[in-house]
Amino acid sequence: MVNTKTIEQTVTIKASPHDIYEALMDSEKHSRFTGAPANISREIGGSFTAYDGALSGTTLELVPDAKIVQSWRGSDEGWTPGHYSEVTFTFEESHGETKLNFVQTGVPEASYEDISQGWQTYYWPKLKAFLEF
Repeated sequence: MVNTKTIEQTVTIKASPHDIYEALMDSEKHSRFTGAPANISREIGGSFTAYDGALSGTTLELVPDAKIVQSWRGSDEGWTPGHYSEVTFTFEESHGETKLNFVQTGVPEASYEDISQGWQTYYWPKLKAFLEF
């Protein structure tokens, strides 16, 4: 049994829900904004890798331009073999901006601080820089 925690973060990006969805789900765009190779299936049940394989999982639900749900794991030693967390991205457009609501459940306690900080260091600022031109 893995003791887990939940990460909840919200970031506002001056871009449309469509542009954010595409940046997260398109392998080429994802690779460009993170600066690391990504391979993302756009199919429910399809697998993905990001940050050159350091992150991996399966897409569980897709609502174009509105919601992405994925099983997700890191490759670091804090992850119990076979254990996946679940990430949910939802998008709310308002006045030319989009509020990206992010929830990650099932994060191993041992990895919680690193992963929580990782989203704020390696994803949100890079996504904003890529889309807010």
